[in-house]
Order: sequence, then C-alpha cells, then structure tokens
Amino acid sequence: MRLLIADDHPLFRLGLRAALEREGFAVVGEASDGEETVKLGLKLRPEAILLDIKMPKRDGISACRALREGGYAGLIAMVTTFHEPALVHQAATAGADAYWSKEMPPDELAHRLGRLQKGLEPRLRPPDLPELTPREKTVLRLLVQGLSTKEMAQELGLSPDTVKDHLERLYGKLSARNRVEALERARGLGFL
Repeated sequence: MRLLIADDHPLFRLGLRAALEREGFAVVGEASDGEETVKLGLKLRPEAILLDIKMPKRDGISACRALREGGYAGLIAMVTTFHEPALVHQAATAGADAYWSKEMPPDELAHRLGRLQKGLEPRLRPPDLPELTPREKTVLRLLVQGLSTKEMAQELGLSPDTVKDHLERLYGKLSARNRVEALERARGLGFL
C-alpha cells in the first residue's frame, strides 16, 4: 500500500515511516502541514493518508475535508493524541475513514490499516454529541467566565429563574450535576 504521512513533528514522521516500511508499506510522501498534505495528497494519490489533527497552516480536519472535496478517494486515517468526541465527530464528517491514537504500536497500526483497506475494519462514524442551543452555548461561555446565575441574568437580560432553567438543561445534556462538572464535560467533549 502506498502511503502519505502528514504530521508536523519530523521525528514522528521518521519513526512512523521506518516502522511502516518494515511492515511492507511504501511511503511515497511526507507532509509537515495541512496545506502541503492537500497538495501532495491530490498530486500523488496514495492509497492512504495518515493525517495528524493539529498542524500548521491548515489543521488535519480541514485538510481531510479539502482532500475529499478535491476528489481524493483513498483512505484517510487520523493519527493523533487528541481524543475529544467533538474532534472525532468533526473528522468523521470531514470524510476520515479512521481515527487512531499515536500511542498505537506500529504493528497494530499496520494491521488495522490493512484491514481498513480490505473493508474488514469498521469505518469511522460520528459519535453522538449533545446538541446545544445557541442560548445554551452562550450560557456555557458565561460559565467559563465564572459568572454567577444573577450576573448571567443581567448579562442576558433574563430572569435568574430563566437562567437556572437554561443551566439545568445544559447540565442534563452534559450529564453534569454542577458547574464544575459541566465545564469539565464540555472541555472533554471539545466544546471549549
């Protein structure tokens, strides 16, 4: 299988290349940023692209979307240290086929890549995320700022009871019992 490795860390690219070439893969290119990934991916048309999420010039999710919009039909596997459900969701909706951890041993990565190519590995599906209303997003932003219920009410031009209702719905969607848990859960889901 012909591969393109896209990651902004040269040592990671070098190590991954060496490990995958030992497993029989042909690395036909390397990219250090999202823009370069899109250009090389569309030019070289490898069978698979291993793509990091956080990169300069263009992040991996945006690069994935641009590759798909440019007609790239090969496999795209996000290989990253970021595991927030919101990022997994964004990667899936951008057209990624897989979302794997950089902590995965190279032989397992090679195995799963081969299975993905043969259709034996399940394709990435967007995880279920709570849908926040615009008002709930605003309330969450005010929570981050540390505002009290009364201060939120003044900021939003609402009664404190209405703000409490919004907070309760927000807590319910985030499976949180209080402000601290709501903020932790929102961070974990990638909302903050």
